Amino acid sequence: MDRQRLSRLAHARHPIAAPLADESVARLLERATAHTEAGRALDLGCGEGAWLVRALASRPRWRAVGVDLDAQALTRARETATALGVVRRIGLHHSDVREFGATEPFDLVLIVGSTHAFGGLRPALAAARELLAPGGRVLVGEGFWEREPSRAALDGLGADRDEYADLATTTDRLVVDGWTPVDGHVSGQPEWDAYEFSWSGALAEWALDHPEDPDAASVREAADRHRTEWLHGYRGTLGFVTYLLRRD
Repeated sequence: MDRQRLSRLAHARHPIAAPLADESVARLLERATAHTEAGRALDLGCGEGAWLVRALASRPRWRAVGVDLDAQALTRARETATALGVVRRIGLHHSDVREFGATEPFDLVLIVGSTHAFGGLRPALAAARELLAPGGRVLVGEGFWEREPSRAALDGLGADRDEYADLATTTDRLVVDGWTPVDGHVSGQPEWDAYEFSWSGALAEWALDHPEDPDAASVREAADRHRTEWLHGYRGTLGFVTYLLRRD
């Protein structure tokens, strides 16, 4: 199955594509947008636009732009924005995030769970810096090692040991690059477990509900494989941190 369609199915019940509970998302958005009544937000790798439509719903004088390669996800984002009455304040671009350019800077740039599109956290932040207005904020989410990864964890994630660092090292690298964390959130185990059960469960349920679909068997296989890789591999090893950053 196409990876983009698989991701849409997996996130059907958890549109924030990261292990963050609704209350965590709400608090981070409140902090990220509190510095100005009227602002512009950009989400690089926006998917179905969950972060942006929530921000616009709570900030009536903000405008937003989302960028993603998944055209169907952008269609869903537009539908959600229409239902919430914020569609006139959002622009959605079907584009590679690495190629996106803007004529005006943004007061908030979001890259949560999509740093891989840039080749990692530091190049993602380098791209965000070029799009950020003076005094603006970046909300970025990234993985880190909660503990030394086992071979089972690395195999389950399809990752190398050097792909992530521990939380302290990850934070130190940001500071060296000229960023100051002004807030943040480390996802707890209940958030991780809810996200992973939702991810694999949404796929399994779709396969059960669509047994005649040609993709049903591959979707069920993906659900079972993901659940096994998580429970027998990286559970408790891979962490997730969402930073709110400012430039020095």
